[in-house]
Amino acid sequence: MKNIDLETRIENLRREMQQADTDTVIIFSDENRRYLSGFTGSDGNYDESAGVLIITSTDLLLATDSRYDTQASQEATLYNVSCYKENISKELPLLLKSVNSRKVGLETSRLTVEIYDKIKTKLKEESPEIITSSADKFLKTLRIKKDNNEIEAIKKSLAISEQAFLKLRTIIHEDMTEKEAAWLLEKMIRENGADCLSFPTIVASGKNCALPHAIPGERKFNSNEPLLFDFGAKLKGYCSDTTRTIVIGEPDSTFKEAYDTLFHAQKFAVEAIKPGIKCSEIDRVARDYIDNSKFTGRFGHSLGHGVGIAIHESPRLSKFDDTLLEAGMVVTVEPGIYIPEWGGIRLENMICVTDEGSEVLNKISYDDYII
Repeated sequence: MKNIDLETRIENLRREMQQADTDTVIIFSDENRRYLSGFTGSDGNYDESAGVLIITSTDLLLATDSRYDTQASQEATLYNVSCYKENISKELPLLLKSVNSRKVGLETSRLTVEIYDKIKTKLKEESPEIITSSADKFLKTLRIKKDNNEIEAIKKSLAISEQAFLKLRTIIHEDMTEKEAAWLLEKMIRENGADCLSFPTIVASGKNCALPHAIPGERKFNSNEPLLFDFGAKLKGYCSDTTRTIVIGEPDSTFKEAYDTLFHAQKFAVEAIKPGIKCSEIDRVARDYIDNSKFTGRFGHSLGHGVGIAIHESPRLSKFDDTLLEAGMVVTVEPGIYIPEWGGIRLENMICVTDEGSEVLNKISYDDYII
């Protein structure tokens, strides 16, 4: 990542800090750490940290341990790197003193209660003058709008995953198991150039398609039943996310009606996307269309979510999110219909909000869903 991009991001954060009357922010999450520094170290377990960023109006510190010391110095060239010997909780007071911190905003959404309590206790013992608060309110929207470089990275990630799926389609057959198909798709995504998957691949068949987050198992594909594939690649830190539902042979009437309903629900929702519209309004467009069909009540989850460095990030196309859409936001639109003991269908495209409205980033159409 070029320094000019990082400098702009840091300055944007510093403006938010000033408005929140916060002189220091501590970043704990993989995604924000990478976004603001270029450091790609990964936390691993929920209680294991690859390091934290300490950002003030004038200072940039990256505190990590010996596993990542060299990597951090090579990747986070704008930052002074400090290698702690025990853990960040114990060494944080000294680090904060070194940059004259007084009002500190913590990225609390990524802290366990245990680590949070340790940090608070240590600061109270050694630096009682420091006041801490949550910085999550403004950190939540830190990555919400993507620049042109980020959008291009997402498009490349998406192209890799779509090409893999198109290749998989040519070898799908009856008696192939969900696990087999998932592995082949994952393998093809990696062979196409992805750094990794953006999330565990979902492959479901028949009645298993009624589970929105089904885990691929030993169930075999059969003719005339839904086959659901939810997949994504990650390339240079940016994710893609797509769902397609197909069928081997002739689909039954339920499949045809549900597919047509979802196609139009998604179409109308995408057409409604433009700057200034509430996320909740986009969700309502699709949900109302489905609920006015014979499939009322069969669409339970939110319509979509932001995608970027994380597979799920702000904004959410949800009835609970009144965020106003802005140009540069990238979201999924993924209505679904789920019928226990029959199965389900979900259709998902990635959409970029533009100054004029929206751009569908996917290239695979919905027309050819029969194998």
